[in-house]
Amino acid sequence: MTSSTKARLEVRPAKAADARGIVALISRVYPGFEPYSLGMIRGQINNFPAGQFVAVYDGTVVGYCASSRIDEAVAFGPHDWEQISGNGFGSRHDPTGDWLYGYEMAVDPKQQGLRIGKRLYEARRALAEELELKGIMFGGRMPGFARARRNGVSAEEYVLGVASGKIKDPVIGFQLANGFEPHGVLPRYLPEDRKSAGFAARMVWRNPYVDPDEPVAFRVPRGIESVRLATVQFQARAVKDFAEFVASVEYFVDVASDYRSDFVVFPELFSLSLLSFETETLSPMQAIDRLTAHREPLVAELSRMALRYNINIIGGSHPTRIEDGEIQNVAYVCLRDGSVHAQEKIHPTPNERYWWNIKGGTSIDTIQTDCGPIGVLICYDSEFPELARRLVDEGARIIFVPFCTDSRQGYLRVRYCCQARAIENQCFVVMSGNVGNLPNVDNMDIQYAQSCILTPCDFPFARDGIAAEASENVETLTISDVNLADLTWARAEGTVRNLADRRFDLYQIDWTRGPQADVPHPEARPMGTKAPGGG
Repeated sequence: MTSSTKARLEVRPAKAADARGIVALISRVYPGFEPYSLGMIRGQINNFPAGQFVAVYDGTVVGYCASSRIDEAVAFGPHDWEQISGNGFGSRHDPTGDWLYGYEMAVDPKQQGLRIGKRLYEARRALAEELELKGIMFGGRMPGFARARRNGVSAEEYVLGVASGKIKDPVIGFQLANGFEPHGVLPRYLPEDRKSAGFAARMVWRNPYVDPDEPVAFRVPRGIESVRLATVQFQARAVKDFAEFVASVEYFVDVASDYRSDFVVFPELFSLSLLSFETETLSPMQAIDRLTAHREPLVAELSRMALRYNINIIGGSHPTRIEDGEIQNVAYVCLRDGSVHAQEKIHPTPNERYWWNIKGGTSIDTIQTDCGPIGVLICYDSEFPELARRLVDEGARIIFVPFCTDSRQGYLRVRYCCQARAIENQCFVVMSGNVGNLPNVDNMDIQYAQSCILTPCDFPFARDGIAAEASENVETLTISDVNLADLTWARAEGTVRNLADRRFDLYQIDWTRGPQADVPHPEARPMGTKAPGGG
């Protein structure tokens, strides 16, 4: 008779589902440092899935290391941690890079007897050998240096002293024991690392299976990673009850599913048709309360459709009063695995603030789907480039933009900004808008839309950067296949490489950890009647 038990310790590539455990681990290991956000960890994993490893012991994450492929000139040039890590998102990853650069290593201090650090280094080394990279490099902490510096020891002298055995440093000593050699120092690498006085030792391991003198040219294969996108240009119509509205939505979900679409997106405020069967004139606050009552049944129906029709649904947006009493404009994303996600509109328009008292949300993150991470920007949010960049740093390759605009000028503001987001982030952007009118419903007097699927402007993509677009102001469904692998190729080998060519040494986006409640918002002023204000 034989028996077996499940392995208690496992070292494997990290998954998006590990993000919370990784954040908790790093908070334990480095209590004095600003913690990672969940979005940063997801970005590291999404941007280079093969380069991130976790050690899991009895179901708990007890070790983590993060890496990117980096070009030799960048890796051996002057840099700091923010630059080389893409501000912590791993977005500096270069698929054609010839070095593996490690920018995070954390081991639970309570589990150090399990040789977790050594196991993680071995996983990195195996990856470098598999990819035939020149080697591994990182900026290593030197926690004994701040004390030695007070005695007149320079950073270079300190590292050489540790390498020769004259000075003891637990971190550099461990790295030396694992086959790494010092290659100078990096000043101001991590200013908050006070024990290292902000310095880091540039540590290098060279792959013995690669000739360092032989030129290496890595190419990104033009593979196929096809995703089918459907955007609904939705007719605002009066309905007699909730069931009739659901039936009009389900029609398009059914058709998109028949065409084997992976995603279908509806417009911003498409659910305002639910106010058309009210028998009395409603004030803006009364209208919000009625819409709030429809929220749970609407989300339940969208989730039912996603499961039944095997399609991911971006459910436009729905104004609602949330649990804390604030009024938000929320996109509900119902995936075909049964999960439901919510993304608040970050920037309400002046009219939304004035007439509806809608407040801006405080967070934006990617949503993990079976086709990879995606992002949602509701209408006006697409006009703020920082938001799209945040989503792409977290790994999004498709951004969905439900919109509601009353005039051609308003529509073109959103359209031009969405095209810019596709170019500057080398991603796909899908727009979905309303057409028609609801004369008795505020915000839906007139609508203008030309829904479309936008691409970067480079050789692998459509000539005009438009994969598909609807005719203006008619109800229709527009479908197109896009190849996500084309984005990977363009980012590495395209005519221009907007993401890779960012000047990380000059600027970065610094995200706050929460809303700034004491900062007053500009006073809202009405722009015409109770129209949405055009994106």
